[in-house]
Amino acid sequence: MHSKRPFASLRNALICAMVATTLLAACDSKPDFTNLDLTGNTAFGQNFSLPDTQGKTLNVGDFKGKAVVLVFGYTHCPDVCPTTLADLSQAMQQLGDASKQVQVLFITLDPQRDTAAVLGQYVKAFNPTFIGLRPDSDAALTSVTHDFRIYHANVAGTTPGDYTVDHTAASYVFDEKGQLRLYVKDAQGAQSWVHDLKLLLS
Repeated sequence: MHSKRPFASLRNALICAMVATTLLAACDSKPDFTNLDLTGNTAFGQNFSLPDTQGKTLNVGDFKGKAVVLVFGYTHCPDVCPTTLADLSQAMQQLGDASKQVQVLFITLDPQRDTAAVLGQYVKAFNPTFIGLRPDSDAALTSVTHDFRIYHANVAGTTPGDYTVDHTAASYVFDEKGQLRLYVKDAQGAQSWVHDLKLLLS
């Protein structure tokens, strides 16, 4: 009479292998972000250190426990910047209580015209929780834009002192642990922000 134990052992081993494979696949799975996942990418800036409109120097470590959205732009921007901030303001409303776990920071690329008072008033007009950051020297502006690969250049207008700033239309998102996670092309609408921020906060 043949024993069934070897077959039972083989079956159990196969079941264990299948379970292990499933668990490993689950561990390796990545969030289905709408935007570009930068997790583990060291080619972009991993931090910043800039004064806010009250003169307090802030960095990503000051917002541990929150997702940080880093937006680059300027207050005279005619289209992309206000559209992006408006989208983010709508996203914050749609997130409801979860919005308390998100901090939007707007870094000006035009500190010459964007004084602390002007910048502070500008960002608060979109959402009272938004914070403006203002490089206090050309070196500080060059440093942060270089770190995050943000191109910017003043384009002269028709009158003296009148100019626009041509710049990379993109934002970055850090997770609650202060790790850089997403590269976001601007002006994609509120829903894109809501989708990815929910994933990041879950």
